[in-house]
Amino acid sequence: MIKNKTGAWGETYAARYLRDNGYKIMSANYVCRFGELDLVAEKGGTVCFVEVKTRNENTGISPMEAVDENKRQRLSMAAKSYLSYAKMMCATRFDVCEVFVDDNDALVRINYIENAF
Repeated sequence: MIKNKTGAWGETYAARYLRDNGYKIMSANYVCRFGELDLVAEKGGTVCFVEVKTRNENTGISPMEAVDENKRQRLSMAAKSYLSYAKMMCATRFDVCEVFVDDNDALVRINYIENAF
């Protein structure tokens, strides 16, 4: 399993999951001085900043554990940057999409956490 490749597959699986569940993808891999937003999606008038964490199904570490307080602060600042750039004022939330793959990066399952923080 190659980390960058696995992460890219995870973001692809997450975007597909979101579209299949009625979300509109507004942006992917938005980069600013505060960091990167994996996916920005909209559903029902709410803009969702989605952090995608991909792990092998055999790893004992929860993907959500990687979204610590420091990461949350960087995501919050990046989200403010995105909203300013897009000139948007709307309801927002932060979600985490846990993507579990096998040794060949094939999707095993997705755990989508709304209002993760």
